[in-house]
Amino acid sequence: QVQVAESGGGLVQAGGSLRLSCTPIGLRLVNYAMGWFRQAPGKEREGVALIKWSGEITYYADSVAGRFTISRDNSKNTLYLQMNSLKPEDTAMYYCAAHRKIWGCTVFEMYNYWGQGTQVTVSS
Repeated sequence: QVQVAESGGGLVQAGGSLRLSCTPIGLRLVNYAMGWFRQAPGKEREGVALIKWSGEITYYADSVAGRFTISRDNSKNTLYLQMNSLKPEDTAMYYCAAHRKIWGCTVFEMYNYWGQGTQVTVSS
């Protein structure tokens, strides 16, 4: 059974940084394109950062480009999201998701597996 667990969320002041991690169990990360999504209260879930299987190609939403960095260490079976210069509007639940066949998909429900999320709260 596959389990996806996100960690690293928390409360941070505006301008601060956090690093999220995602370590799937029962799933070899190297076989999946990965993505980080987020959902704020009252808003639709959005894809913020996506990464290809070997990590050579990435995508960022305009709202986070230049501030967030997605990376993966397939040897550790772990996905990361480094978030710098955080803003109050980055406050959301952040989810890690795995797609077996398609890289660059921004539709969360099309991913094969995802976790329960980790909360990020940025205070002003």
